[in-house]
Amino acid sequence: MYLLYSIIYALSLLILFTPHYLKRPRDLRKKWLREKCGLFDIDRDMLKLAPLWFHAVSVGEVNAVVPLLKRLRTAYPDLPVVLSTITDTGRKVAAIKAPEGTRIVYLPFDLVCILKRSFDQIKPRLFIVVETELWPNIFRIAHDRGIPLLVLNGRISAKSAQRYRKVSFFMKKVIENVALFCMQSSADAERLRSIGADEKKVSVTGNFKFDMDISQDVPAWIRGVTGPVIVAGSTHAGEEQIIIDAYRENVYRFPGLKLIIAPRHPERFKEAEETIIRYDMRYMKRTELGTAGGDEGRSYNILLLDTVGELTGVYSIADMAIMGKSFEGFGGQNPLEPAFWGKPIICGPHMENFPFFKTFLDEGAAFEVTPGGLAKKIKELLMQPEKAKAAGEKARALYLKNSGAVDRAIKIIGEYLAAP
Repeated sequence: MYLLYSIIYALSLLILFTPHYLKRPRDLRKKWLREKCGLFDIDRDMLKLAPLWFHAVSVGEVNAVVPLLKRLRTAYPDLPVVLSTITDTGRKVAAIKAPEGTRIVYLPFDLVCILKRSFDQIKPRLFIVVETELWPNIFRIAHDRGIPLLVLNGRISAKSAQRYRKVSFFMKKVIENVALFCMQSSADAERLRSIGADEKKVSVTGNFKFDMDISQDVPAWIRGVTGPVIVAGSTHAGEEQIIIDAYRENVYRFPGLKLIIAPRHPERFKEAEETIIRYDMRYMKRTELGTAGGDEGRSYNILLLDTVGELTGVYSIADMAIMGKSFEGFGGQNPLEPAFWGKPIICGPHMENFPFFKTFLDEGAAFEVTPGGLAKKIKELLMQPEKAKAAGEKARALYLKNSGAVDRAIKIIGEYLAAP
């Protein structure tokens, strides 16, 4: 079966190679090709110390593993780390957020000849996959070379599990190469067992996202914003209109009500501003407030957060938080920042990227609405502040209850590092 898989993979690579190569910026193409072929420019002194090799496919997985990498740097300051990604955006985020000294590379193609070269060069003492990417040849070669292979922060959707079960005769062989699966939830663990994982190798250790590095710094200008405040965080195309429509239905009932809109991508700041202008409502841009900020002498309904890196602090003054990418698009945005501040959370029907969020909904820490029901939910929470407060307290409690996954991962890695 491994031979058949390799043939299918190689044929797919022949078809997809050119578009994948050409879609990358010119300055990245040579590096991408070299590293995908297992040719890394890594300091020899670093390799002498047998690095830990982490793999995080893209932005979400990179963000999840950053707290763990930082803790590792503190616990083992001399331990070298290689972090591989597949996407360009994942690589870019890793370069910004990973601890200094982390060597960032593209994951090589899953072909035996390339992987042998890759493992010969890096010689990792552990290979650690973040979340659950099952690479048959990588897993087999790591196992054959006596390199413990761990899956940390593991998750597997019901759809993926169903697909894997169709080829469970092969996938069971693949996952036998893994020394330990540390899954996010009992549901993830059960799905993994259903495709053939050994019960003794599967444990539930929690979700790294609950240990994300949330800054508690609140910029001075934020403290000066008055009135009930709705914060719409990480909005995507089409959502500003939905949110402003709901806000406009409530602003006249609740004097002083403000809406802060934070588009997810800086390149959309202008587009979001143009949407606000069409409503002919008083607005300001964060960059017009300066560093002191405040509402003194200013009159506005909507504040456009046209800066990067301030949204976490902005949630601290929210009376409620609306999650972007949950009304238009797919998958939602991370709800843990408003949960950290103890804020009630409103989302649309699409929070698929955060399976744990169902617990928030079930326990009354968050509320799911359709675009047409958003105005009603805002009104309800403004008229019943005790309900909003209770939801926020539940969100904060769930955040605290589920934290600690990084500590557990550090302990597990330490046990493998201490093994002879």
